[in-house]
Amino acid sequence: MDGLSKSCATALLAVAALGVSPVCAAKTLWFSGMSWTVRPNGVGGPANNNWCENNAFVDANGYLHLRITRTKGKWCAAEVLSDYPLGYGVYQFQVDGRPDLLDRNAVLGLFSYPTADVGPDTTNEIDIEFAKWGQASGNALNYTVWPVNLSLDPTTRTFPLPLTGNASTHRFIWQRESIRFQSTHGFYDDNRYPIADWTFAPADFAQRIASKPMPLRMNLWLFNKPPSNGKTVEVIIRQFKFTPF
Repeated sequence: MDGLSKSCATALLAVAALGVSPVCAAKTLWFSGMSWTVRPNGVGGPANNNWCENNAFVDANGYLHLRITRTKGKWCAAEVLSDYPLGYGVYQFQVDGRPDLLDRNAVLGLFSYPTADVGPDTTNEIDIEFAKWGQASGNALNYTVWPVNLSLDPTTRTFPLPLTGNASTHRFIWQRESIRFQSTHGFYDDNRYPIADWTFAPADFAQRIASKPMPLRMNLWLFNKPPSNGKTVEVIIRQFKFTPF
């Protein structure tokens, strides 16, 4: 296959589990030293969103932009998917802006998501999500670990997100027996100005913590309703850094 065909195949495989029938445009981006496939135009989960490839792009500074826009009378979300799976290590995201002020119907997801060879939907996933799930108030920072065993429930913790500026760093540290989540004010490689810090370390870790490498996804989507103020939603990811163990 040529490069275009490989990218197209990657995109199709990545969204197949979500029930999407995209028109494959095979758009790829280079961001933070990695290649990413943009989710093609189509309709599918989560929450049966419309997805538009033009709503994800990298600017002249090398920053990733994700947008929710109204396109041809419909609201349209954005997602990118790493072209290679990543395993145990530190996953760190610098968010440039105010995810604490996201519209109450918008969700920003930064997460590892299983391919079919790793497990089905609602398993193995490791999530950092910024969302109020349609509520006017409440905690906006959500950390979730989905189990390996489909019969088990996910484990979630939510935290306030009291940002005072446009710079924040969020990470999860994925190891065999634990996953640690951290968020800090500013752009730092440690948690020196902590917003939240939670470690998930269950005794039955083999049933609850993923052990196989997975692609990383970043998406911005709507939770069942359009933006409450009717305006475009935009998030900027300044940097993603992966440090393997």
